Amino acid sequence: MVAKVIDGNAVGQKIRAECRQRTLVLKQHYGVTPGLAVIIVGDNPASKVYVRNKVRASAEVTIRSAVIPFPADADPATVIAKIRELNADPLTHGILVQLPLPPQFKIDDLLSAISPEKDVDGFHLYNVGGLIIGNTVFPPCTPYGVVRLLEHENIPLEGQNVVVVGASNIVGKPMALMLMQRDATVCICHAKTRDLAQFTILADILVVAAGHPNLIVPQMVRTGAAVIDVGINRLPDGRLVGDVDFEGVRQKASYITPVPGGVGPMTVTMLLVNTISSAERMAKPDLAATASPALA
Repeated sequence: MVAKVIDGNAVGQKIRAECRQRTLVLKQHYGVTPGLAVIIVGDNPASKVYVRNKVRASAEVTIRSAVIPFPADADPATVIAKIRELNADPLTHGILVQLPLPPQFKIDDLLSAISPEKDVDGFHLYNVGGLIIGNTVFPPCTPYGVVRLLEHENIPLEGQNVVVVGASNIVGKPMALMLMQRDATVCICHAKTRDLAQFTILADILVVAAGHPNLIVPQMVRTGAAVIDVGINRLPDGRLVGDVDFEGVRQKASYITPVPGGVGPMTVTMLLVNTISSAERMAKPDLAATASPALA
């Protein structure tokens, strides 16, 4: 068996084409252009790359984006004041704060300052907590992207054994909640899990988001499992790899995502989806209820 490689770039482009149609409807029928504000603090090189990618993707689907930079020594109160200003701006439909932040910032303070209705990253306490009862405004982008990949490949979730390796607030925990809403049987593993292989070998679907290169090797994977690699690690030689031994596990799994080119493009794409959903909700509430996959 050789796994089918799930092309996140191709799936993302298909969803972005749908995004362009949705923005066209908003402009033609409601006179609304979706607006995204990105706050970046400091000069972290990786953060600059991520922000540039988000701006480029926004332009691709005709979302108006604005990058709001602050110096590394910025006063947190000043940044929070700007967030509150954006909350009140009717032309801004989505707000995100690029992480990481300098040490003087308390991340929770900034994220909680963003209105839940504009929290397109899905990190606000309301949106994360809403996952428990299935009533979140915006699901976090990376887990949302994983679900869309699984749906695109018609990989069933109901009744399936799913193991999530990694218990972060950004990926692991919301991922588990979203899969449980789809009636999967979910096990969450983490850094202190003993004998990780005894859990991963039982998975019909294995989602790995641990941040450790080659953590998952073939003998840890059940034959025919679908393997979603969320990890991204840069090796000393400069190569980007995931948390899964791609070439080895590919010989055993039924589906697998590559790194790069798997989950990463979907994360940015779901940011666009959430921003457009926010604009639809503000333009006409009944439109958002039918057009937004996030609310389904």
